[in-house]
Amino acid sequence: MTDTPLKLFNSLTRSLEVFEPVHPGEARVYSCGPTVYNYQHIGNMRAYVFADTLGRTLQWKGYKLTHVVNITDVGHLTSDADEGEDKMEKMAAREGKSAWDIAKFYQADFEQDLARLNVQPKQHPRATEYVAAMIEWGKSIADKHCYELESGLYFDVSTVADYGRLARAVTEDGEGRIESVEGKRNAADFAIWRKTPAGETRQMEWDSPWGRGAPGWHLECSVMGEALLGFPFDIHTGGIDHREIHHPNEIAQNQAYCCTNGLDNPRNSGARFWMHNNFLVERSGKMSKSSGEFLRLQLLVDKGYHPLAYRLMCLAAHYRSELEFSWEGLGAALTRLKRMVMAVEQLKARLPGEGMDPEAMGSGLRRGDDWGKLQPALDKFDAAIADDLNTAIALTAFDDVLAAKKIDPEVKANLAAAMDAVLGLNLLNLTRADLRIRPKTATITEADIEAALARRKEARAAKDFATSDAIRDELAAQGVEVMDGDPLGWEWKLG
Repeated sequence: MTDTPLKLFNSLTRSLEVFEPVHPGEARVYSCGPTVYNYQHIGNMRAYVFADTLGRTLQWKGYKLTHVVNITDVGHLTSDADEGEDKMEKMAAREGKSAWDIAKFYQADFEQDLARLNVQPKQHPRATEYVAAMIEWGKSIADKHCYELESGLYFDVSTVADYGRLARAVTEDGEGRIESVEGKRNAADFAIWRKTPAGETRQMEWDSPWGRGAPGWHLECSVMGEALLGFPFDIHTGGIDHREIHHPNEIAQNQAYCCTNGLDNPRNSGARFWMHNNFLVERSGKMSKSSGEFLRLQLLVDKGYHPLAYRLMCLAAHYRSELEFSWEGLGAALTRLKRMVMAVEQLKARLPGEGMDPEAMGSGLRRGDDWGKLQPALDKFDAAIADDLNTAIALTAFDDVLAAKKIDPEVKANLAAAMDAVLGLNLLNLTRADLRIRPKTATITEADIEAALARRKEARAAKDFATSDAIRDELAAQGVEVMDGDPLGWEWKLG
């Protein structure tokens, strides 16, 4: 097969660059994870679909992948700067639970959403597990790069070269777009350690050389990235919102820890590449966690949409483009997913013996060069994902494979499986029945539907078409679409 060089867009240099691993044969990736104080909305989840697709692409290209997605269970304020209340403490007070229980509950929900989206398992270190390491990190940089105020230990951004280059949002005097805290030397300076105010007690606080308190939010990613991947590692990912404050601060900490050299050499930032996915846009404003019933993955399921329809919706757009969410768009993605599943089911039915072993399919992809009629589709797929993860084009190449005629079914299935290992749609295991998810508002049970269809079958056999039509109309009124001649028989009609 062809092996097009993998090119990725580096936010630090604002250019496409060929991926060359820091460690030969390996790819080490760090992705900023969630603050587990609430459910994650689907805009948050786009970042993990993107990061997972990146990891799968690196594996397709033959690299041994190590991928870390941190869990923020301490330190994140309600503002991304050093303003406001601690998100964990605020939610704990609101729900009458400990901050530790809040973190445990919402981390479990996040990991369930990852599984629903078929995101590959990754390392999920928690910030609270690394507080001692954060204190040691702070001690190692404090003398040259930090200063103390009554509220905590702050990082002086003027002590490192090229602060803010990633964001491109700082002025010539180095001051960024961050609210000022009294006493800070520069507006962009940020907290390494936040002291617990006198007279207050936090649920999560530790002793440090700068007083009892908690680490600043930005510190955890630097510490865990270095501890688990080593500096420099290959790729750091996150949502585009992290590009303006969180990641520039993380880079500054990394420079202070390793060197103070400038960012003309991206390795001085701690990572060779910095990659960011764009926003998911929802015009009604229900993306926000403050809007009540905000858009989370469970809401999609409650309305009858399979989570992988959302993954497909994400893949159909480039990760660096804004993606507008609409129920119509999600419905179109679900329809497309159904068609793909049907094509794979038909392909599986043509395989000899007991059919395909999903674990074995795709394993021979790199051992043979001659894919015959499927070679153009393979070349198209490889070129697309190598072009900064152009999954929209890769999906069309996958469709080309499924649509190809007069191809040995085992060869076709093997290639389809290998491609799906990159797309992550789980098409070899998914069935159309899996996509038939009961909407939460449905009043009729599946047992009732099957009973009604049995009565309808009897009526049709007796040529009582009036009764048959009446049963069909009754089911339609309850959101059930009867599909005569289709082996599935029926499915929920969404809309």
